[in-house]
Amino acid sequence: MDLLLLFPGQGSQKPGMAKDLAAVFPAARDVWDRADVALGSPLSALAFEGPADELTLTHNAQPALLTHGAAVWAVVQEKVAPFVRGAAGHSLGEFTAYHAVGALPLEDAVRLVRRRGELMYEAGTARPGAMAAILGELQRPIDEICAEASAAGVVVPANYNALEQTVISGEVAGVEWAMELAKAAGAKRAVRLNVSGAFHSPLMAPATAGLDAALSTARWSDPAFPVYSNVTAHRVADAATARQLLVQQLTSPVRWVEVIRAMASERPGATFVEMGPGNVLTGLLKRLAPGHPAITCGTAAEVEALLATLG
Repeated sequence: MDLLLLFPGQGSQKPGMAKDLAAVFPAARDVWDRADVALGSPLSALAFEGPADELTLTHNAQPALLTHGAAVWAVVQEKVAPFVRGAAGHSLGEFTAYHAVGALPLEDAVRLVRRRGELMYEAGTARPGAMAAILGELQRPIDEICAEASAAGVVVPANYNALEQTVISGEVAGVEWAMELAKAAGAKRAVRLNVSGAFHSPLMAPATAGLDAALSTARWSDPAFPVYSNVTAHRVADAATARQLLVQQLTSPVRWVEVIRAMASERPGATFVEMGPGNVLTGLLKRLAPGHPAITCGTAAEVEALLATLG
């Protein structure tokens, strides 16, 4: 059996995440304890109990999501690793993927994503922006719509999540005009997102130097198996390229459609395993790789089911 690992991004967090996992599996509890020590704050208590508004803050959500994925991986790694052929993560989830493939130690990874969240929040405060989800089939390319709307304010595609789901990002006026143009082009819905900045857009440029500095202080190793980059949708097999692309990711779109199609085409019939809270990525897979099985693995019951499948 070939397995392809997926790790979710910001938005999948919720109070209670991983609480049952840590209660059942000592290896998972140990990961949360190590993350608490590395950050010098009780991240586990925030993830397990909330409150939701504090957990949703970018600098908390990002390390919480990474730690949840890392906790699942710690429990299943021994049995699952021999079957893994590649990994990918959506935005923040790409850092979790690099941890799972042995490129980043846990402590370095959680500190990195906490810093990433802080830098993104600071960039969003210095230059306020917006993001919106565009849902439905369009009669015009979303890139063309964003280019036209940029006359009002810079706006770009930020996440190519599915053929009928794209997130746009940029200056408020540009995003609002792009939403209207998208609706005129046939979009079923255009919905503003509750975020603290214009992620994956040029407005995040002020955060790149700080993230590059943080990445340079981490202990990196070459991945044990390839990670598919959000920026290029190509496999990354060395630490230097990983670091470079993670900086570019801040201001580049997440090419999730291309990532999944590349993974599926290179590993026909492989099973995708979403590690972390929720099933957002598994839901997208139904349209992007319909011939591939997909399972979620974020709760204690789901972990036990995966381990039972592998024997």
